Amino acid sequence: MTHKVESFNSFNDFYVFYLTQHNHPKCRALHYLGSSCVILSIVASLFTQSLWYLLLAPVTGYGFAWLGHLLFEKNRPATFKYPFYSFLADWVMYFQWLTRKNTYSK
Repeated sequence: MTHKVESFNSFNDFYVFYLTQHNHPKCRALHYLGSSCVILSIVASLFTQSLWYLLLAPVTGYGFAWLGHLLFEKNRPATFKYPFYSFLADWVMYFQWLTRKNTYSK
């Protein structure tokens, strides 16, 4: 079976696709938890002057997000095909969640 490779002309086009890959509320919650852990790790690193917290940041950020895809979305994270756009989209989704903007496609 062949899979169609999606191509996107802009970040906005990609973001519409990205949201379709994050429909399950528990998957999104794990993304938000991971992003919050990234921020906390960076802050902890600044306060403690320890690089160990910086090493923890991507582990928790991606770890929680990928767990959400594995357990709830049952899809492959977009990070593997679109790392830069996915990184940006995750922070946009996080910011929209924090500001209570509707980001969810159905």
